[in-house]
Amino acid sequence: MSTQKHFAEKLLQIKALQVNLQNPYTWASGWRSPVYCDNRKVLSYPYVRDFVKSELANMVLEHYPDAEVIAGVATAGIAHGVMAADLLKLPFIYVRSKPKEHGMGNQIEGVLEKGQKVVVIEDLVSTGKSSLQVVDALREAGAEVMGMCALFTYGFPVADRAFEEAEVSLHTISNYTAMMEVAEEKKIVQPEQQELLGQWRLDPANWNPA
Repeated sequence: MSTQKHFAEKLLQIKALQVNLQNPYTWASGWRSPVYCDNRKVLSYPYVRDFVKSELANMVLEHYPDAEVIAGVATAGIAHGVMAADLLKLPFIYVRSKPKEHGMGNQIEGVLEKGQKVVVIEDLVSTGKSSLQVVDALREAGAEVMGMCALFTYGFPVADRAFEEAEVSLHTISNYTAMMEVAEEKKIVQPEQQELLGQWRLDPANWNPA
């Protein structure tokens, strides 16, 4: 079993990934979704947590061996970023979605020097908008963003285009395709439901299960 499918199976087992075609979930964006991914649940399962920490660290070593700083995306990417940075013995910072409205007004917390090579750690990539806003903040602060590592991506075409335009490489432990393969093998979804789920991934904004 591939790493992507192995991790997807773990996410399904701990119910961090859930599939519900009968009663789709509603995201903050207003999109209706038959799939919901809550990677925060990983933190409650020590062995899954260790797996994620190890995979993220290995990903950084493989794709970004010259990384000097690990940056977590607030809030969900912070814990995973800290664990990976600890294993790699690298400095850690985290980036808010916007500057604080009090105190020092920081958007980037921690010590970041201009010119440092940074790898961003994210928990989940959907449209890519919020993830790439973090990249923009780091670049504005003078960092060299080498790329991003995440636990899971839905693989939306809009996200692929956004990362390509921003010139940011993205590597993930698992993805929507692997999750669907495992879900079908485990009979969580039936073969005839695959078409509906595929349609959603290609155009989530206009998806209608009816």
